[in-house]
Amino acid sequence: MAHINLLPWREELRQERQKRFYAALGAGFLFAAAVLYLVVLYADGLIDEQNQRNQFLQQEIAKVDKKIREIQELEKQRDRLLARMQVIQELQESRPKVVKVFDSLVRVIPEGVHLSALSRKGSLLNFDGVAQSNARVSIFMQQIDKNQEYDDESRLKVIKRTSSRDDAIRTFTVEVNEAKPKQEAGE
Repeated sequence: MAHINLLPWREELRQERQKRFYAALGAGFLFAAAVLYLVVLYADGLIDEQNQRNQFLQQEIAKVDKKIREIQELEKQRDRLLARMQVIQELQESRPKVVKVFDSLVRVIPEGVHLSALSRKGSLLNFDGVAQSNARVSIFMQQIDKNQEYDDESRLKVIKRTSSRDDAIRTFTVEVNEAKPKQEAGE
């Protein structure tokens, strides 16, 4: 039998297979690297796009915040103007009230009572005066209570006799609240 040496042929086949394996391995590695590179590029593109969206949203939020501050400032100005208008309205309504109070004083002060001072704090009126007797002060308070220009009942704060004689005058202080101005029917 002839001796045929098949070892070099097998060795060449094995080396050829090894070359193809390493080539396929290299091609697979290059393909995986290319796919990974494309995935990274795609992810970076998505991140950049999201960053642009975020930046746009931040710009819009800043614009809206600025508008909100402007609206809040306008609301503060409106509230200040409404408060001023309310004060003016109250002054307009109370303007004739002072005249009516003085006019009513002529009607409620009885003979023998003289007012020395009239003070007003808000709607509280204080009458300081002198009277010939306690009965005159009582009549004065009754007249105030009956008058529509005054609210509630009058309150006697102080009454003093100037001397122990029977004809001595009395100094007194009476307080009462003003009635609220009445709204007109057309308002």
